[in-house]
Formats: sequence, structure tokens, C-alpha cells
Amino acid sequence: MHTNDRAVGVDRKLTNYADRDFSKFIRRAFLASAGLDPEDLDRPVVGIVNTSSDFTTCHRDMPQLIESVKRGVLEAGGLPFVFPVMSIGEILTTPTSMLFRNLMAMELEEQLGSQPMDSVVLLGGCDKTVPAELMAAASADIPAISLVVGPMSVGSYKGERLGACTDCRRLWSEFRAGTIDETTIGEINQELAPTAGTCMVMGTASTMACVVEAMGMSLPFAGTAPAVSAHRLRLGVQTGRRAVEIAAADRRPSQIMTAGAFHNAVTVLAAISGSTNAIIHLTAIARRLGIELDLDDFHEIAARTPLLVDCKPAGQNYLPDMHRDGGVPALLKTLSPLLDLDVLTITGQILGEALDGAVAPQAWQSTVHALDDPLGPTGALVALTGSLAPDGAVIKVAAASAHLLVHEGIAAVFDSLDDVEARLNDESLALTPDHVLVMRNIGPVGAGMPEAGSIPIPRYLARQGVRDMVRISDGRMSGTAYGTIVLHCAPEAAIGGPLALVRDGDRIRLDVPGRTVDLLVDDEELARRRADLQLPALPARGWSRLHASTVLQAPEGADLAFLQ
Repeated sequence: MHTNDRAVGVDRKLTNYADRDFSKFIRRAFLASAGLDPEDLDRPVVGIVNTSSDFTTCHRDMPQLIESVKRGVLEAGGLPFVFPVMSIGEILTTPTSMLFRNLMAMELEEQLGSQPMDSVVLLGGCDKTVPAELMAAASADIPAISLVVGPMSVGSYKGERLGACTDCRRLWSEFRAGTIDETTIGEINQELAPTAGTCMVMGTASTMACVVEAMGMSLPFAGTAPAVSAHRLRLGVQTGRRAVEIAAADRRPSQIMTAGAFHNAVTVLAAISGSTNAIIHLTAIARRLGIELDLDDFHEIAARTPLLVDCKPAGQNYLPDMHRDGGVPALLKTLSPLLDLDVLTITGQILGEALDGAVAPQAWQSTVHALDDPLGPTGALVALTGSLAPDGAVIKVAAASAHLLVHEGIAAVFDSLDDVEARLNDESLALTPDHVLVMRNIGPVGAGMPEAGSIPIPRYLARQGVRDMVRISDGRMSGTAYGTIVLHCAPEAAIGGPLALVRDGDRIRLDVPGRTVDLLVDDEELARRRADLQLPALPARGWSRLHASTVLQAPEGADLAFLQ
């Protein structure tokens, strides 16, 4: 038995018995029951976060990835400890996985602070697992390295390449419009998600994978290597080895996720035309570290960063294509003039050193473009303000329709998801393509902020060939979605924001070049409406009540106020 007081390995974070040596003694007795001998227990402990779940289908191959990470830890002289954390898959969670991001972050933060580990490997992938893990790591600030499960392979149907979930939305819209029959949509359904892994378009999972690599919190190519590839397994081994190294070096998230690293992350977010969800997630992570990151920062960086990556929904390709064409290292290489190259990365090198061996996009590569040959202009993401969103809103211009970027129309208001479901397709509403569809009470307080901002086009308009309308909400939109959609309006309706005051027939003006979204109703009328306004009650109990009573607004990261 070792009774020394070194605060490393299994002797970290001792259970309180008012006798430190007894705590060590009994801990080693129980570890011996797990088959670990004194030589094992002299090694640094590397925690491995396991977010496997049958409810998170994207993580289907995580058990195999865990084994690769464990091998790397053992090879480097560490002792791997796998432990479970709640898994919040997007598709099988109601009402929305976003409601549980902060709960997962809080759970993991507590586990990082209460269990003995010298470093941790953050295994995630599906949308909210990655930001939750980084929020927890930022707060706990123990050496940490991120590794995602990777994107699915691309499917196909009758010669057309398909992938989740931009093509899910596009083809479902065609089915609603009557251009695809039920048999065909059923056959397509079986080809959209052909392997394990996360959505292979530039949705939130792919976006977060790329920006985490850009921040230096994961190894090169970790953001894009396909889930089913040998490269993904090799990255698991390399990540395990690196986890032991960062434990020895005491290389902490606060040393890597600096203001410069967030600048680089937002630059990459703009260059890939990534998910607007990343705005909320990056803001929440930054604020855990005391770094101010606001909508103007996102807007200003996007305004000088062109669209460089040809991936759906802003382009035509998929994340495995980006990986084939050099991945995030190739993108960072071409973005070098716009980046902070002096930031530290998880490898121990500064970014400039890490990119010395990276290869810029070559002529044969079609997915990652060069700065002097961009896929699209600057300004893929625009931050808006105005009388309808005085604290801010966002729009993904790269996925919007150019003819709607300046638009004035009549509001058609829906009070909830159920209201949309019940009334949207009612032809008696007499909606036209010029109407502005407004959905409210789906913000952080009102509904946990579901990805419902991409309100469907009314079926009767879709059958007339309408594929886009201006849509506005206090909710979110999937990174896989597209359209002229104003999101994250703050303050939200459920706390009395201006969205709560909109009525059917009001005129709304969107001016993306002018960065405004305005409700064209005079102040006197709005004052009368506010006097009659009744806010919805908070949930009765449990996590939903804690969340609704303490969550911040989207421009502040939608974190719980007492955790920032």
C-alpha cells in the first residue's frame, strides 16, 4: 500500500472520511476488486467520457472508438477509466435536445470535479454533447481533449448522393409539395443515414467538430474523419496517447480556449457557413471562461471571412468530401491570414507551428476553396437588431434566398409548435409567399429552444412551387436547414419580448444589408398590447422548472445564469 500524499492518479479527490490515509486504503481495496494492482495504480488516470446510448444512434460505433482511446492511454503509460454521462441525441429526445445541454454540462462538470482523473477525453458527436462537454471542461478546467465520433458516410438513391439531414428536409418538402410519392419517400428514407456517425452535412454536429478542431481542442483531422474509417480509430489511439501527455504537462482548457482561439473558431464558422447553433454554443463556452463573445463579434468576423467550404446546406458536398480534400488543416492553412496563429493547441504547439506541415487546397480539391477563389462572398452570418429583436437575432445569409433579404410583409403569427401543426396548412388563412411567418414561445424559457425556426412552407404554397418565405422566431434552426429564417430573437416572447406583441396583419420589415428586423407598429399601440399581455407560467417541477427560471437568452449563450 502507498500512503504518500501525491495528488495525482487514484489519490486525487479523496472521499471524505476524516482520515486521508484510510481514504486511500479503502479506495485501493475496491480498485483491487476491479483487477487493478499497485503498478496499475501508480499510473496517471485518464477519464474517458462515454456517451453511448441506443437513443443516440449517431454514437453507434462509440464502443469501438472507446477501445481505441483506451489502447492509446495504455500505450502512453496511463490508466483509462471509462465513465458514463447522459447522452442527448437530437432525433429521439423530446421536446428538444437543447433543453438538456446545460443539464449534461452540469452533470459532467460535477463528475470531473468529484472523480480522480488527471485528464479527460471528451467523446461526443451528436449535436449538444460536444458543447455540453466543452462547457463542463471549461468550468472544471482539468486537462481535456475532445474527440467526436465523426460523420456518416454518404448515401445514394438512384444515382443521387444523399445525406442527413439537409436532404431529409429538402426531399420531405418535395413530398409535402406532391412532387414525390409515398413509395419513393419511403425508399429514400432508408438511404439518408446509411452508417453510424453524425449528419454528414454542415449541421451542428459537423460544425462543432470543425470549430473544436479550429480551437485546438482536438487533434488534426479529428473534425472530419468519417465515423466508419480506420482514420477515426487511429485518431482514437492518438487522442488516448495525447491525453496522457496533457496530464503530465497540466495543459488545461483555459490555456487553449483563449480569446484568440474563439476568434479562430468563429472565423472557421463563417468560412464553412456553419450552423447558427454554434453561435449559442461558442458564446456559452466562452462565458464559462470569462471571455466576452457577443453577436457583433460573430458578425464582424463573418463580414471579413468568405465562404470557402462547399458543403450542404450552403454548398453541394458532404463532410467526408471535406476530409478527402484536406479537412480542417487545409482550411486553416488557407485562412492563415485571418487567424491568430499564436494560440496554443492541444498538441503543445502554437497554431502557426501546427500548420507548418499542412497543405493548402490543391487544384484537384473541390470542397475547400482558397481565399482568392472563394465559394461565396463574406457575410455568411449576419447579426440583426431592431424593434422586433432589440437584444439581437441572427440569420444565415448563405442559406437564404437573395430576393428575400430585403422584404416587407404581413405577419402570420403562430403561438406555439402545436399552433403551427394545427393551422399552418389551413387554406382559409390565405397566406401568400409575401407573408412573414412568425412563431413565438419557442425560446429558451418558453420551450427549451427547439429547432423549429425553419417553419414549413404551407402545403398549398409548396404545391404552387414556393420553396422559401421569410420566417421569424425566438427558437433555433437545425444547421442542416436552409431558408430566409431569422432566429434567436431576443428577448423571447415568453419573457415579454417584442415577439409577444405581434398580431396577425402587422407589417414586418427585414433588411439584412441594414442588419435590422422591425415590427412596423407605433409605440402607442404596442403599449396597449403590452398592458394586456399575459406571460406563460413556468413548468411545475424538475429540471424544466430550474432551466426555465434560470436560463439566459440566446445572445448570452442560453446557459444557466449561475453557471457562467
